[in-house]
Amino acid sequence: MTTTKRLPSAPTATAALALGCALWLSLAGCSRKADPLAPAAGDATAATASANAAFAQSLPLEETQGFEDARRGLVARPEGQVLGADGSVLVDFDAFRFVDGPAPPTVNPSLWRHAKLNAQIGLFKVVDGVWQLRGFDIANITLVEGSSGWIVIDALTCRETAAAAMAFARKHLGNRPVSALVFTHSHADHFGGALGVLSAEEAAARKVPVLASAGFMEEATSENVMVGTAMGRRSHYQFGRNLERSARGLVDTGLGKNVAYGTFGILEPTDLVTRPTEERVLDGVRFVFHNVPGAEAPAELTFSIPERRVYGGAENLAQTMHNLLPVRGAKVRDALRWAAYMQEALDQLGDAEVYVGQHNWPIWGRERIARFITQHRDVYKYTHDQTVRLINAGLTPNEIAETVRLPKSLQAHFGARGYYGDLRHNVKAVYQFYLGAYDGNPARLDPLPPQEAARRYVALAGGADKAVQAAQAAFDKGEHRWAAELLNHVVFADSGHGAAKELLARTYDQLGFVAEAATWRNSYLTAAAELRQGPPKVGISRASFLDMLAQTPIERFLEAMAAGLDGPAAEGKELKINLVLTDTKESYVLWLENAVLHHRKAAPDATADATLAVTKGFFVRMMAGTAGPKELITSDEVKVSGSRIDLVRFLTLIDKAPGTFAIVTR
Repeated sequence: MTTTKRLPSAPTATAALALGCALWLSLAGCSRKADPLAPAAGDATAATASANAAFAQSLPLEETQGFEDARRGLVARPEGQVLGADGSVLVDFDAFRFVDGPAPPTVNPSLWRHAKLNAQIGLFKVVDGVWQLRGFDIANITLVEGSSGWIVIDALTCRETAAAAMAFARKHLGNRPVSALVFTHSHADHFGGALGVLSAEEAAARKVPVLASAGFMEEATSENVMVGTAMGRRSHYQFGRNLERSARGLVDTGLGKNVAYGTFGILEPTDLVTRPTEERVLDGVRFVFHNVPGAEAPAELTFSIPERRVYGGAENLAQTMHNLLPVRGAKVRDALRWAAYMQEALDQLGDAEVYVGQHNWPIWGRERIARFITQHRDVYKYTHDQTVRLINAGLTPNEIAETVRLPKSLQAHFGARGYYGDLRHNVKAVYQFYLGAYDGNPARLDPLPPQEAARRYVALAGGADKAVQAAQAAFDKGEHRWAAELLNHVVFADSGHGAAKELLARTYDQLGFVAEAATWRNSYLTAAAELRQGPPKVGISRASFLDMLAQTPIERFLEAMAAGLDGPAAEGKELKINLVLTDTKESYVLWLENAVLHHRKAAPDATADATLAVTKGFFVRMMAGTAGPKELITSDEVKVSGSRIDLVRFLTLIDKAPGTFAIVTR
């Protein structure tokens, strides 16, 4: 809900500016620490245990090749924890040791097998001259031995885990410098730890090549600025950030064990791959890079190391079906383009004898690699084609999700099953890609808001208690999807109905226990925890992103400010503000017109109501919430001219969402 902010009568200029900036910059929960881990969910019901036992009979779970691959070449396994600067535990290497033995009834047996494979963590030798660090974060670091040092491919999510991984590698392989850094794509779990691999000062002093694909920097710095608050909140569901690590909680994420929410940074590339295929010699090693934008990531490249017979699939390939639309949210991905890239990968494979991915574990043997790529190609192509066929037959997204099933030849391939992505979610993404979220039924052109619809449905059912009784009957019969539908209405109609909330939590437990996709399991179990405990007390702090935000163009911040404008409160107001960055010599004019915030890069406007002159570094700290009102007033990096009252009127119109909004209750 948007709250209109009111200024106190006739504040002093200094007090007004402090008030305005406090309101503008406030971020609830600036601590990097997460909320306490949720207590474990309940036990599996007889229906859930029976469903998982039946599921186990549908797949050859005794297959051992995956475990041979995941364990092959182990040099050493890490122990202990990786801590943040504030003492928070970012990674606990022993937290998932419980993932062993037969699948418990609280975990889908296929997901349990996958979780056991991802639990094979450590430093691994892939082939002569190539190693991988797995389990230090959700992604992998691939190390290639060059003539003088390490060529590092990807840098994990945060500085702390990347530094720990590199220190572990040097302990066992020798203290060699970083001679090149390659970013495979523009997602933060592959570049956020760059400054833990190589400092900006060392990179500049030694002229270390930093290579990425065209568009990398723009995509890397812009992806989360606009809707980062909502995406960050929803990522807690996708990755199960606050779930207990247990057989009734977090067991895996699909791509790795868990995400480290530490200190994020970036290094600007010094070399961009701009053509479809380009060669580079990095520290004496020949690489062939292939541009593959617009599928898994907006900017991405795959690679080959011909002399070592290695093919790197970046994240277009992983040991799981991927997302066409992550449950945390993102722009919809192009399934048809993704499938085309897989065909190109087959053509680019050459005589490679080992595949390395930037998630999960490698594959050895050209024939096996080709089959792996083929399966992924056909999963995305089948998903696309069959969804389009049913779109043209008039089916809606939910109907298509209930209808499309992969052929047995694709279902049988563990490496393309839905541990991270999910077929039912992916077909909806294809539908959205072509037709949007609206399914064509006019009843859904202007539906009632969820709370209002819920109240009316509950009243129609004879009241909340009767609806809960019906849900209990469905729960007892193992009809958990229907129970969730009923109880969701009750909880939205009356968020204080304790019996409904607890039964819905138990229902989500069971739905999570049978989910093969780790992302679905984590979402259900996080929802259950929030029904019992409430939403998180803290959100993801932008302070953790300072190193990355410093590389973000100012225009991205101004766009985000415009998207944060309280439109109703801005109606009828006309304000013009000059923003001058004193160190970079940039200046922008910001103005309100028709309750819309606009900006243009221009010299200060003499008719502006106020001018805010700051250094870029201070402006970034303002946006991150680490520079507060006191610093704004006292810092030598800030100068305000014109009407401070008008400046504060302007700043107080910009909302700062804390990222702790409710999802399963209202």
